[in-house]
Amino acid sequence: MEILVILVPLALMLGGAGLVAFLWSLKSGQYDDLDGAAWRAITDDEPAPKVPAKR
Repeated sequence: MEILVILVPLALMLGGAGLVAFLWSLKSGQYDDLDGAAWRAITDDEPAPKVPAKR
């Protein structure tokens, strides 16, 4: 039972740190364009390799 004196405040601090990190990411605009990265991954075409002409 004595370990709860350490674990409960530790869990609260870790949860608070996670909440602060999440709120910071919201404020900094991390979730503004959710579709842009998905479309860039799909439409990012590399040029086709040049095939030498057959003689």
